[in-house]
Amino acid sequence: MAADERSLKEAWSSIPSQGEVGIGLERFTGQRMERILSTVAAIGSAALGAQALLGAVTRLTRPDIAHVGIMVLVFAPLLWMIVACVIGKGIKPAAGTFTIAYAIALALWPVVVDRSVREPSSQPWIFFLVNIGVVAAMLAFSTRVQLAWALALPILYGWVRLVQGDFEQSWWISTGFDVSFTIILGAVIISLAWMFRQVAAGVDEARSQAVEGYASAAAASAAEEERVAMSALMHDSVLAALIAAERAGSERERTLAVAMAREALTRLANTEASIAQEGSDAPVAKTQIVAELRRTLSEQGVDAVVEERGEATAEVPGKVARAIVLAARQAIGNALAHAGGRGLHIIADSAASDRLSVTVLDAGPGFDPDAIGEDRLGIRASIIARMAAVAGKSRIDSDAEGTTVVLSWEPS
Repeated sequence: MAADERSLKEAWSSIPSQGEVGIGLERFTGQRMERILSTVAAIGSAALGAQALLGAVTRLTRPDIAHVGIMVLVFAPLLWMIVACVIGKGIKPAAGTFTIAYAIALALWPVVVDRSVREPSSQPWIFFLVNIGVVAAMLAFSTRVQLAWALALPILYGWVRLVQGDFEQSWWISTGFDVSFTIILGAVIISLAWMFRQVAAGVDEARSQAVEGYASAAAASAAEEERVAMSALMHDSVLAALIAAERAGSERERTLAVAMAREALTRLANTEASIAQEGSDAPVAKTQIVAELRRTLSEQGVDAVVEERGEATAEVPGKVARAIVLAARQAIGNALAHAGGRGLHIIADSAASDRLSVTVLDAGPGFDPDAIGEDRLGIRASIIARMAAVAGKSRIDSDAEGTTVVLSWEPS
């Protein structure tokens, strides 16, 4: 029995709504492109990092604390960034940490380097990581910061190399070549990444527009089918029920006419729904109904309050709960469309444990319910007929100060 209740609650919580369509598809290509960029960055960083580490170990003339410390400062964040890029998690903080740590290591380079080794044409091991710092900036920062970093890191490297060589003339040529090369390569890296990201964003935007267009076409088609189905219902079920009620002469005939009318109203209310049944008689808690109404407001992006009053443990049959939620959704949609959501407030009240009423209020300009065209089914079918189909009541009061829609149900 407990398993059945859990299954019913899970089914109730998964009532589809328009706000859920397309979630997770907005940046499908963009996410794949970011994954590709991080994977390529991991491969390149691992290759150049291994080359730099080998150079650092083989050229380590004096393994003192300063040299070992600067190696740890550079290679520990680099390893973290490579691992983050491989697993696809924590890429931005790891890449940002390496970029900052590498810049600090560059600034400290003239202090810890052995100046007795005078080789202006031979690049130190830290040179192999200049463009890896640019790649890390590409993964961690915005485009403007990436461009600034692609220019700043090579210039910083050139400065510390000239400081290491005491600004001798022999150091200017080799250092100038290294700086210009790293600036050009860094600009190419940033440009390619920006181009790939823009292409991915364009694909995602085109996909979003295509899905929107398809959804609009499907909605228009469904609306037309609904009109046809409604006409058939009005002609067959409802008209037959009215004729039967008019010709009923005995108690038995009147009971059958009432049953026919209720069945017609049920089908009328469920025409726009995705299933052709009323719903279950299993009890649904008031808290679940309130949660569903709040979810509807959240999906619509509306900052409104769902106020709870009365019995907190109230329950109603599943088909009643479903009818109330769908009718309330229609009332909320009307308030957003015609009143702009002004003064939107929802009250879920239960005077007893087996009774429930939901009130939807707004502060819009109001309307005349009697002036609504016959082909407008938002109120007649989605609210009035839907509540009548489950033996519920609906009341709509509207004037210049706003509109109040009351949906109520109590056991007969």
